[in-house]
Formats: sequence, C-alpha cells, structure tokens
Amino acid sequence: MSMDITFLGTGSAYPSPTRGASALVLRREGESWLFDCGEGTQTQLMRSHLRAGRITKIFITHLHGDHFFGLPGLLCTLSMQSSPDPKPPLDIYGPLGLRSFIWRSLELSHSQLLFPYTVHELVPTRDQCPAEEFKDFSHLDRDEAPPEGARGRTVPLAPGEDSYLLEEDEQLVVRAFRLFHRVPSFGFVVEEKPRPGKLDVQKLKDLG
Repeated sequence: MSMDITFLGTGSAYPSPTRGASALVLRREGESWLFDCGEGTQTQLMRSHLRAGRITKIFITHLHGDHFFGLPGLLCTLSMQSSPDPKPPLDIYGPLGLRSFIWRSLELSHSQLLFPYTVHELVPTRDQCPAEEFKDFSHLDRDEAPPEGARGRTVPLAPGEDSYLLEEDEQLVVRAFRLFHRVPSFGFVVEEKPRPGKLDVQKLKDLG
C-alpha cells in the first residue's frame, strides 16, 4: 500500500496569494482524503496534480473558519464536476455542529448536491478548550432534522477510552484524538496495520 501527502495550505487566519489556509490531502489506493478545508482549498487543488473528484473522505479538525470555510464551495464544485452515476456517500468527519453548518450553507444557497454525503460528528469533552469558550451544539436542528442522507454517526468518547474510532479496514485504522485549543479540536491518526512478511523463515533456517 502506498500513501503520499500533499500540503495545499499551511497558513492560518486567512489565505494569501502565496499560501493557502489549512488543507492537506492524503492519497491511498486510488482515493484521496482531505484534512481541513480552509477558504481557497479548491483553488489550491486546481493548481496541484490532484483530482478533486477522487476525494472520498473529509476530516475537519475544528470549527475555526480558516479550517472549514472552504467546505461548502468545494462540495458544490465537486457536485458540478460529478457524473450522474450512483456513487457511495462522501464521508465527512468533524466536531459537533459541522452537520448543521453544511446543511444550512447548502440550504440557504439553494445548492443541491448531485452526490450523497454523510456527516459524522465527534462529541467533544469540556476539557478540550477554556471553559468560557465551550459551546454545546447538541441542540442544533433538534426541531428540524437535516436531510436523511446527511445524517451520520454522532460519536461520543467511550468511557475509559482516549480516542474515537472512525474507520477500520484490513489495512488501516483511523482514530481521532482530543486536542486542547481555543475551541474543541481533534487530531486524526491514520495507522497502518502490521503486515506479515512473505519470507518463509523456517525454510531459511532449514537452508542454514
């Protein structure tokens, strides 16, 4: 399995002509995973060797604008470039409140995506940011549920655990860890599972 990382933006607060806001892409097995989507991310994608249409998962670390203000625009561009063929949902991971932001942004702009998406929200703990900055977004859209397709998992931190299990297949495990910042934040870890070697150790021993 091969993996490579492309940094699309490493700036903070706002993009500049020479440095994009936070965004990076991990490529593996013919698909791309986007981590953060600051303003201007889709422009940076166009300047790169990457194909936006290959993005299958998006991970948002926290709800500061320079890490996710580019998301609604990117989703709309992906929709305009998508084929009418059925495709699996685009998985989006991020803090509690992200689902409402995406849904409301698309609704208010009268944007209809031509592909399904699913938002999986991580429930933060109160010790992830200063007490005065913590906001409980669990009440958002309680009386008006988002479209069925947008609903994903709401993932709390399991008792006794220090991480959130997000994805697992035969090759990788993806987890989220709590980070301390001005607002609840998460770091994402992509861990490759051990791969047994192909050498026949016993035969080597037998042959000396």
